[in-house]
Amino acid sequence: MSAEVKKVAVTDVTPNLRRGGDVRVLLSPLTVGATSGFMGTVTLEPGEYVCEHYHPYSEEFVHLVRGIVSLTIDGTTLELHPGDSAMVPIGLRHRLVNTGCVQAQAVFHLGPLAPKPELGHVDTEFLPGHKDVPAPQVGGPVGADA
Repeated sequence: MSAEVKKVAVTDVTPNLRRGGDVRVLLSPLTVGATSGFMGTVTLEPGEYVCEHYHPYSEEFVHLVRGIVSLTIDGTTLELHPGDSAMVPIGLRHRLVNTGCVQAQAVFHLGPLAPKPELGHVDTEFLPGHKDVPAPQVGGPVGADA
């Protein structure tokens, strides 16, 4: 049995602005049939942030491509520069802030997958006016938004 080989361009994915910045889940169970995790990008303008949240089942790996960001994990803040990477352990609250003066871009990967997509991410804060914006989908019925 051969798996279908697919490619996903960042421009193929609608940005999700619910948690701050421009978050795009690129490779996931929904988009490519991934079974062990999912990967995407986040783009933050100066001063923008991704709201605090945690993942009850997954580690998150963050690699900074451009800009300078602060990644706060369970009260410890790391300053990331281009080429720096960090891991967020399972269950720890974390928040990402663009502390630089240029656009920042990071690549992230989470794994393993939660038993159900809706159990994989817990928000602990919300952007003003965004609490009811749908969360990005990484799994579930084919045809749902990625």
